[in-house]
Amino acid sequence: MSESHTPPDGSPRLDTTVAHNARVWNHWVGGKDNYEVDRQVGEHVAGMFPVIRDVARGDREFLGRAVRHLTAERGVRQFLDVGTGLPTVDNTHDMAQRIAPDARIVYVDNDPVVLTHARTLLTSTPEGATAYIEADVHAPEAIVERASATLDFGRPVAVMMLGILNFVLDTDEARDIVRRVMAAVPSGSFLVLTHPTYDADLGGEGNVPAMEFWNANATPPITARSRAEVAAFLDGLDLVEPGLVPCSRWRPDGDSPAAVPQFGAVAVKP
Repeated sequence: MSESHTPPDGSPRLDTTVAHNARVWNHWVGGKDNYEVDRQVGEHVAGMFPVIRDVARGDREFLGRAVRHLTAERGVRQFLDVGTGLPTVDNTHDMAQRIAPDARIVYVDNDPVVLTHARTLLTSTPEGATAYIEADVHAPEAIVERASATLDFGRPVAVMMLGILNFVLDTDEARDIVRRVMAAVPSGSFLVLTHPTYDADLGGEGNVPAMEFWNANATPPITARSRAEVAAFLDGLDLVEPGLVPCSRWRPDGDSPAAVPQFGAVAVKP
């Protein structure tokens, strides 16, 4: 089963004159679903902060390891992927349904390019379900309400927030969004997040000028946060080992990779 949802006015709102995060990120991971302005801004940021491509790959690989862990080892069968970005290969539903064909996944984003691709690429196994809703992270109750058409919020849900809270510039507001989403899911649910940092011990100080350039030339505006600020998003939850670490070092498949200035964590609601 696969579903898609159009914007309220029935027509995607696409601006190809301003770089957009979903498309620039797609460029950094080697995708083709981007425009010249996205490539120009992406290359400029990469020139200022060369590790950004490692961050993008590390974030993507973390997604795979987290989804496989939750599906195979924790028995999770429902995923709410907020700020999904452009579909590529091995999306959340691909990996979850490969292990558990009955898994149900709802993707949430508000970029019209993502919406267009979701209609054609986010298919599902017959046993499971994949849906896409256009919604904004700033409206968590609306996300939960619309996702409830596909997900059973009486059963555990893995809430995926990879690289999305960094677009909520006010830290208190970002914490409140997490609190409100996690309040809607039952005990045994999970929060999976990644977030960029400016912490110098991870080489994150380069994020500061790169993000200043980004905020002047692209959308939406972005911010990095310290380890303590990211850890606060996990208050009230129990961290899954190895805790809050560079996303490249969360249960890596091989030898310990280089750390990237992007935290990753998986935590369970007690």
